[in-house]
Amino acid sequence: MASRLKAYYEKSVVPALMERFKYKNRMQVPGLKKIILNMGLGEAIQNPKVLENAQEEIGLIAGQKPVLRKARKSIASFKLREGMTIGCKVTLRRENMYHFLDKLINVALPRVRDFRGINPRGFDGRGNFSMGIKEQIIFPEIDYDKIDKIRGMNVTVVTSARTDEEARELLGNLGLPFRK
Repeated sequence: MASRLKAYYEKSVVPALMERFKYKNRMQVPGLKKIILNMGLGEAIQNPKVLENAQEEIGLIAGQKPVLRKARKSIASFKLREGMTIGCKVTLRRENMYHFLDKLINVALPRVRDFRGINPRGFDGRGNFSMGIKEQIIFPEIDYDKIDKIRGMNVTVVTSARTDEEARELLGNLGLPFRK
């Protein structure tokens, strides 16, 4: 089943970007490559049960099984040893990516308290955008009564845009509500 956001991208966003940036070819128009959801869990060092809950929650949000992330190096002050599991992440591509972005824009972000728009300074200089979400409970899949702790996550949108300006225009046309 094709995502409505992907259909909107093909029908409306591509012609708008071609006109705005004077692309000669349809293949020059930037698009989405992947979306990465990452949840870092420092408290998993003391309590391994936290990992299972976070893994289940991020799996429900993304609709696919997350991969556990291990520490690359030891940090004595955090009581962290190399190889300890300290987070989980999911990489969404193709239809799953469009479904997640559609859900983020139209369902989750409007549920954020005192939401004034996404900070537009999350671009990295190469056309990729990162933002933090403070609470996982803004997603409809998460049952408020079953969560043990409110956790945040990072969302990174990787685009094929060459510049931040192109990526900002792409994501803005897709519906991401950037702060003015």
